[in-house]
Amino acid sequence: MNTVTQRKRASYRAWQGRPGPGIRIAKAAALAVVVLLVLFPMWTVLATSLAAPQDVIANGGWVVWPQRVSFDAYAEILDGGIVTRALLVSAGVTVIGTALSLTCTVFLAYALSRPGLYGGRPLLLLVLFTFLFPPGMIPLFLVVRSTGLFDQYAALVLPFLVNVFNLVVMRGFFQSIPAELLEAARIDGAGDWAVLWRVVLPLSKAVLAVVGLFYAVAYWNRFFEAIIYFNDQSKWPIGTVLRQYVTGGADITGEAAAVAAPQSTHGRQLPLRPSTVVATARPQPWIPSRAVEGLTATM
Repeated sequence: MNTVTQRKRASYRAWQGRPGPGIRIAKAAALAVVVLLVLFPMWTVLATSLAAPQDVIANGGWVVWPQRVSFDAYAEILDGGIVTRALLVSAGVTVIGTALSLTCTVFLAYALSRPGLYGGRPLLLLVLFTFLFPPGMIPLFLVVRSTGLFDQYAALVLPFLVNVFNLVVMRGFFQSIPAELLEAARIDGAGDWAVLWRVVLPLSKAVLAVVGLFYAVAYWNRFFEAIIYFNDQSKWPIGTVLRQYVTGGADITGEAAAVAAPQSTHGRQLPLRPSTVVATARPQPWIPSRAVEGLTATM
C-alpha cells in the first residue's frame, strides 16, 4: 500500500462516501412520509372546499375525496360580497404600501450607507433604537388617533412605512457595492440621484426583490391593526375578515355587520370555510440563500 492511498484512507470520513441502497431507500421513504404529512391537510382543505354540502355533512365536516365537485362555495364568497371587497382592500394596501415602503427604504438606506453624510451616525443610532425598543400598541394607537388616521387606509401603511430590519439589510447591501464604481460615476459628472438611479439600483435588484417581498407579505397579512383602527367594518382587509370568519364563525356571505356577529354554522356554510381559506391564502416570505448570506455578512 503506497503513501497516497494511506493518506486518502486517513482523511476519509464516513459521511463523505456514497450511501448504500438501503440507506437511500430509507431516506426516500422518510422524505415521502414527511411530504405526505405536509400535503394531506392542505389537500383535505382543498377537497372540502370543492365538495357539495351534503358530502361534507355526511363525512363529519371534512372530505378527503369529493364525490361531487362543486364550485358553489367559491362563487358565493367571490360574488361581490365581503370577501371580494376585502380582497380589493388588501390588494390596494399591499401594492401602495409596498411601493411607498420600498421607496422610503431605498432613499434612507442609500443616505445612511454614504460615509460623508452629515449626522448620519446619530440618525442610524436613532433608527436602531426603534428596532431595539419598538413602540407598544398604546403609543401607536395614540399617534394614529392624534393624526386623524382612524377609519383611513393610511393607518395600515404610514405607521409601518419603514421596517428597520429591511433598512439594515438594504444599507449593508449598498455598502458592499465597490466605491470605485460610485467614484467613477461622480468623475463622469453624475450627482447623487444619478448615481442612485443608474449605478446603485441596477446592481441591487436582488435585495430590492427580497425587501419588496418582505413588505408585500407584511402588508397582506396585516389584520390586527384594522380591528383597532377601523370602526367601519366594510374597510376591513382580507386578513381581518378571514380571522373573524374562520375563528369566530361569522357569516361570510352576509353584510359587513354580520362579520362581527357570529352566527351558528349550518350545512350550507360548511364548504365556505375551507374555500375562504383557499381563496384568501396568506403567503409567507421566502428568503433566497444568497439573500441570507448577504444578511449574515452585513450583521
